[in-house]
Amino acid sequence: MTALPIFAIWLGAWGLNVWLSRVDTQATRILVPLIFGATILILWEMIVRIYNVPSVILPAPSQIWASLAGNTGLLWRDFVQTILKGALTGWVIGALAAVATAIAIDRSPFLQRGLLPIGNFVAALPIVGIAPILVMWFGFDWQSKAAVVVVMVFFPILVNMVAGLAATDALQRDQMATWSAGYWQSLLKLRLPAALPFLFNGLKITTTLALIGAIVAEFFGSPTVGMGFRISAAVGQLDMPLVWAEIVVAALAGTAFYGIVALIERRLTFWHPSQRQ
Repeated sequence: MTALPIFAIWLGAWGLNVWLSRVDTQATRILVPLIFGATILILWEMIVRIYNVPSVILPAPSQIWASLAGNTGLLWRDFVQTILKGALTGWVIGALAAVATAIAIDRSPFLQRGLLPIGNFVAALPIVGIAPILVMWFGFDWQSKAAVVVVMVFFPILVNMVAGLAATDALQRDQMATWSAGYWQSLLKLRLPAALPFLFNGLKITTTLALIGAIVAEFFGSPTVGMGFRISAAVGQLDMPLVWAEIVVAALAGTAFYGIVALIERRLTFWHPSQRQ
């Protein structure tokens, strides 16, 4: 009998979303995912309370919220250390290095044959293997986490950028040649704009990789601050609500990071068919 309220709420929310999805408006596009998310949280809370699930196995959303509200200062310091310093810095450095390398590869067939296989090899290295090495090289502070992020994001952006620079067809390049445009003029006015959709694909993919890399790297050495360090310490103390609070902060940060990059993409590549409504 205790399962009846759970099934009733699930079926009611399901029916409501099915009904709303038949009306394609801006309001329903927002309401449907909100109702679905709220239903998951309500059912989660009910299941934990009805079946007395221990918090070390699965804390209730109310416990996670209480941990979020009670540890805002701690979570903010962890966010700054891991996301703003480690992940964001490494992502920017890795992206700039990948774009510069892609242009060098585009200029030199020798580099194309030599660097891409090496980049593929580096991308295949397991993070749990390279993270402790980079921590020993760069120290226990955020610099080593940024180095791990650079390694993780470099190759995906590089591959997309190389493909983007090759996206222009021969007719377009011949047209630039008839205007006596040199390599750099052609690159700036034709090939880089054409490569932007490919570049942003790589940038969006690596937003989540950067967060994962920075958090995992902190498991192998970190000052007494940072999301990875906090998760590891809280697990040892069986403080699972704090672990889930860190996970929520990481998920929200990753979503915001991806959304900002997607917004910039929409502003810069408004001319591309993928951005047309």
